[in-house]
Amino acid sequence: MERKLIVASKNNGKIKEIKKILDGLPFEIISMKDAGFDLDIIEDGATFEENAMLKAQALFNVVNNMVIADDSGLEIDFLNGAPGVFTSRFAGESTEQSVKNKKILYLLKDVEPRYRKARFVCSIAFVSENIKFTVTGSLDGQISEKPEGDNGFGYDPIFYVPEYRKTFAELPESIKNKISHRAIALQKLRNELDKIFFR
Repeated sequence: MERKLIVASKNNGKIKEIKKILDGLPFEIISMKDAGFDLDIIEDGATFEENAMLKAQALFNVVNNMVIADDSGLEIDFLNGAPGVFTSRFAGESTEQSVKNKKILYLLKDVEPRYRKARFVCSIAFVSENIKFTVTGSLDGQISEKPEGDNGFGYDPIFYVPEYRKTFAELPESIKNKISHRAIALQKLRNELDKIFFR
């Protein structure tokens, strides 16, 4: 019987991306909702790694099965790494994303491009009965001076990728899925799971 890998997420797009990158590994990947669980997990860790592990461990304690969980966000050098682990709650829990983006642009008003460095970070935690680990991927860029593009969500319209001379929201899905912080973290996860299941 094929083993299950339960993802601590209800996001179908995320599940699809995980399935694609982990294709060929010997288990069925399902969301925690499909596994019959709908947990609200308190994320009070100081780092993305801690938050990812908190989520994975909490779900493992309930399902007693292999699980993965991720935590991701935006770090801006000029703001001493903020919003960081508070990325989704930046400017208020229920604040519209466009307002959050405007707040960041306001905080960086008149700041020169060389001081607008930022990165997207994604940490993924894996927990099973005998194994626990985290992997992290990041994508470097800078904060643009105004929002551009419609191919994204969150902070994508204000995250400029110099290599492509476009914001993340202007890039096609095919490129984003190769260079994104989550894609890099998932590839690292794939490499670790390959070692565990095929060594």
